[in-house]
Amino acid sequence: MNTNEVEIVLYGAETLCPSCVNLPSSKETFEWLEAAIARKFPEQPVKMTYVDIHQPSGDSEKLNFAKRVIEEDLFYPVVVIKEKIVGEGNPRLKTIFAELEKYGYKAI
Repeated sequence: MNTNEVEIVLYGAETLCPSCVNLPSSKETFEWLEAAIARKFPEQPVKMTYVDIHQPSGDSEKLNFAKRVIEEDLFYPVVVIKEKIVGEGNPRLKTIFAELEKYGYKAI
């Protein structure tokens, strides 16, 4: 069982990405993802962080990545684990879970 906390950062915005019509909002995706990870990897520490790309806060790494989402027209929400993009627009749980398993997370 994993005891090292991995941070999952979701970069999003209040408004939907123009290419993401009919998808949940960034905040809804964040909440859905948080719940899905808690169910799949119970009692294993995961730090979930939401960063608004239009009003970013946090360390310089997060501020720079938020700027990159806008400048590179990435489909948001963008899900990042340890500086690796693991989901864009409509993130897939399978991809995110596989990345967490690389860091020692065990599915229950």
